[in-house]
Amino acid sequence: MLRLSDFDAVTFDVYGTLIDWEPSIAVFLADWAAKSGVTATSNEMIMSFDRARAAIQKERPAHLYPEVLRRCFDRISNDFGVAVDFDRREEFAATPHHWPAFSDVPSGLKRLQAVAKVGALSNIDNASLASSCGKMDIAFDILVTAERVGAYKPSLEHFDTALADLDAMGIARSRVLHVGQSLRADITPANKLGLKCVWINRPNRLLGLSGEGAAEARPDLTVSSLAEMLEAIG
Repeated sequence: MLRLSDFDAVTFDVYGTLIDWEPSIAVFLADWAAKSGVTATSNEMIMSFDRARAAIQKERPAHLYPEVLRRCFDRISNDFGVAVDFDRREEFAATPHHWPAFSDVPSGLKRLQAVAKVGALSNIDNASLASSCGKMDIAFDILVTAERVGAYKPSLEHFDTALADLDAMGIARSRVLHVGQSLRADITPANKLGLKCVWINRPNRLLGLSGEGAAEARPDLTVSSLAEMLEAIG
């Protein structure tokens, strides 16, 4: 059983865990599909996006996240057999600045940060994360982005950098809890590193739940929200 008193730091995935990006992406793609003559379900388009980003995030040198989104838009257009609309492509690249936080996040993070260090490990660029931090109303104690480390989770650079940052604060890895919605990008690498981890399985969400390593992911605790997690770990 996990208890908050056993940890000095809690690190979070951001998009899907704290920022509710999936519905916004689905609405954007549904509008694009309707105007492009694409006949596909919302789930089909979301999974096209998920496959595209997983592949693009393996490319080296790593692209900044707006470029990841541009390349995802190209692949989604190709998947559904339509020409790339370059204006919509640029709109898609800017969408992270508009994604909202889950309703339980601002108060939950404040409650948590009163008793522990709180970190963000995010597959995003610095500017987009700054916008999202405003929506979450938090200044994280440590920030690790794909832009900072030049790689995307599930690569371990994020975790190694975060653990080094926390070690410099005197916090051992045994006192770190990692929290994420993505089985592929967060729970599986946390397992590899021997970190205790919580899977926030937000209802009716698909991103990050399949692909490399997802089937083998083993969280120490599964909840459906940040609020539920805080109640469970005290």
